[in-house]
Formats: sequence, structure tokens, C-alpha cells
Amino acid sequence: MSLLAVGISHQTAPVSLLEQVSMTGDDKVKTLHELVDSDHVSEAIVLATCNRIEVFAEVDRFHGGVTDVSRVLARHAGATVEELSPYVTVYYEDQAIGHLCTVAAGLDSMVVGETQVLGQLRAAYALAQDEGTVGRELHPIAQRALRVGKRVHAETGIDRAGASLVSVALDRVTETLGELSGRPVLVVGAGSMGALAATTLARRGAAVTVSSRTPASAARLAEAIGGRQADLEQLPRELAAADVLVTCTGATGTVIGTDVVSAALAARDGRPLAIVDLALPRDVDPGVAALPGVHVVDLAMLQGERAAHPGRPVEGSVAADDIAAAHALVELETSLLRAERQAAAVAPTVSALRSQAAEVVDAELLRLSTRLPDLDAKARSEIARTVRRVVDKLLHEPTVRVKELAAAPGGTDYADALRALFGLGLDGDRATLSDAVTVDPQLPAGTPLSALDPRIDASRDGRAGGAT
Repeated sequence: MSLLAVGISHQTAPVSLLEQVSMTGDDKVKTLHELVDSDHVSEAIVLATCNRIEVFAEVDRFHGGVTDVSRVLARHAGATVEELSPYVTVYYEDQAIGHLCTVAAGLDSMVVGETQVLGQLRAAYALAQDEGTVGRELHPIAQRALRVGKRVHAETGIDRAGASLVSVALDRVTETLGELSGRPVLVVGAGSMGALAATTLARRGAAVTVSSRTPASAARLAEAIGGRQADLEQLPRELAAADVLVTCTGATGTVIGTDVVSAALAARDGRPLAIVDLALPRDVDPGVAALPGVHVVDLAMLQGERAAHPGRPVEGSVAADDIAAAHALVELETSLLRAERQAAAVAPTVSALRSQAAEVVDAELLRLSTRLPDLDAKARSEIARTVRRVVDKLLHEPTVRVKELAAAPGGTDYADALRALFGLGLDGDRATLSDAVTVDPQLPAGTPLSALDPRIDASRDGRAGGAT
């Protein structure tokens, strides 16, 4: 078994495609079960945020796993594997572990160092646990990634500025309207992103009104931040009074249309309106951006800013040495987990070797008892202890060494050799950690799926949905 990460993120895909593959809670549950019901995937976690849809899966074959996961993602998006492949990246084994830890640390986020993705990963792991799609392979990997994220934020200054997608978007609004203190702001959505937006706005001194499809949730959030709650039916009136609208619902269609905003503008006496749309798919009709007096900040705009300055933290909020320290922690934790996984991979071989030796000793002692039936009990016992000591001493060095060598790259090859030499026959047809070398010796980190297409069978009906 080996770890595979296949996904689409803001690093590779436009927001329009991220909208197409975005998932609701029910979608995530369905996808998890589709994955583990496929031919080559035994465990799976789906991380779905406004910036990425990524599957972390335990698979028995590299190419079979890539094929299964890419088909499920394409089927969900209503596209073919070929259509998605230019935007899909693939990580395998050590690279997949490193990538997951990098994501958990906020190093792969649109806003470097943000902490929200750590909570989203925790929620994705909890959902997979609830649905029974994680087992002994993914449990330690997910737990290590969460540990890495916590360590990075606790031990480096990567989040010293408290940057998040919300705070960066609000900074763009401030550039247009000025400071938000005392300004009326309407937040539509009371989920995790809505709560973060409302809390950030309250800290900046804004007068926050919260609205949601679930009035009770909106009321709780409004009370927590010292704001007020409004029903969605009052949206046109609230929008006419607000200086800023922040929307981040989990709806699958447009929540705020051009007609609603146009009507609100007519009642504003020429006052400008800033709209922050952080939903995926978008809550606000794209046509709203063309209305006079409206300034829209959305994920596409923020993604464009990042693309214009690749590798540079937004607003310079994270120092280069903090990023370097975070990467060093990720590498340290990743190497520790790699050593643990490789040691665990050779454990069955060591156990089988010792079991085989014990069987041989027992058989020979039985043979001795039939050939020398008059041997007294004391002598028989001493002979048995001597034989077992000899076997233990002979096996000690190879078993200790194979465990030590397992921690090095390609170390499981020694376990393969041990199985072959002693004829242990441990699941000879299964994939091992060394598949990363034997299958793809030059597979670079974050390989685009399109680079693997000649080896990925996505031809059933020519469409991902044709897979069964």
C-alpha cells in the first residue's frame, strides 16, 4: 500500500474550475465512499476548501490509484479526465506526505501562513473517520499533518500578522473605502468563513449585521461578536444601508443577483458599495462587478494578485526566515513519519522470518526426540535452549539491520531481498513503499496529471463517468 495525493488547487487552476469541482458536505460524503469503493483505493480523505479539492488516498497501485481518483473527481465535476488533467497535480508517497504537511502549515495557501486550512483539514479527517474511510495507514499521516500545522504556527512567526483570506480581502476594501471602523457591514453566511469574517470585522470596529439561511446560527454569531442578526428576506434593505457586503455561504447557486444590487444602489444616494465574495462557487452574480459604484473583491482577484507575485507573501506579512523555519519543521516531521512508515513496512518481514525460524527449530527438536527417545528431560531442555540461542544470534544482526536500513530511501528493498532469500512469500503481489522507485523513478513533486496521461487509462466511454 502507498500514499497518493491527487487534487486541484489555486496553484494550478482558475477559480472558474475550482467552482466547478467545489463540494458541499453531502458531496464530500459521496466522494469518500466512491473512492473507497473503487478498485485500487482502500482509504481516503477529501480536503475541500475555497482554494483546493484534494484527495489523500491509500492505494495498492500507483497508476490504478491515479486513475480511480481522477475519475471520481472528473465525474463529480461533470467533466472528462482529459479536460481536468492539465490542472490536476499528483504527489506520491514521501511527496504526498510532505505536500499534506505543507498544506496543513498554511505554506501552500493563497495567503501564506493562514490558519483556517488547519481547521479545515481537521474537519476533513473527522468526516473521513465518521464515514469509516480512514484506517491504520491514513490515521498516522493525518495526525502527523495536524501536528505539523500546530507546531508551525506555535513555533514560527508565520502567522504573526494574523493574515487570512478574509483579512487580505478586507484590506483591499479599505484601500477603496478607507478604514472600516464604525461602518455598517453585512455578512451573509454563518459558517466557518462567515464566523471568521464577522469576527475580523468586529475587531476592526465595524458595525456587523449577520444574515444566514439558518437564522439561529446567524443570531448566535451576531451575539458572539456584539452585532445584530437580520433575516435573508431583509437582504435588499440591509444592502441599501451597508457600506460593505461580505458573503461566504455554502450555496451551490447565485445568492445575490444583479437585480438585488441594482435596487439597493438606487436607494444609496450615490454611496459606493464594496462587495467581498469569498464563496466557492461564487455567491454574487459576476454581472454585479459592472454596476457603477460597486467594487468587488473575490477569489479570482486575489488569485490574480498572487499569480502576479509568485512566491511572495501577501502584503509582505510573513518574513522569509519565518517561511524557511516553517519549511524546516515540515521537513523534520515528514522525515520522522517516513522513517516510521518504512520501519512499519518491514515489520511483517522480520516477524515472518522469526516465525519461520521458530518453526524450523521446533521441527528439529521434535525430530531429535524421536531419534533419541531415552534423552533425559534436563539434557533435552538444555539442547532446546542452545539451539534457540544460536538461531536468535544468527537472526539478530539481519533483523536489526533491516530495520535500520528501512529508514533510508529505498530501505524497503532490503526487506524485499530478505523475503526472497528466505522464501517468506509475504503477499508477493502487493505494492510496497519501493513502488515509488520501481514505478516512477523520476516522478517529480506535484506532477501534473497530464504528464501521466499516456499511462493512465481513462478511456472507458471516453469520460470519467463511464467508470464503474
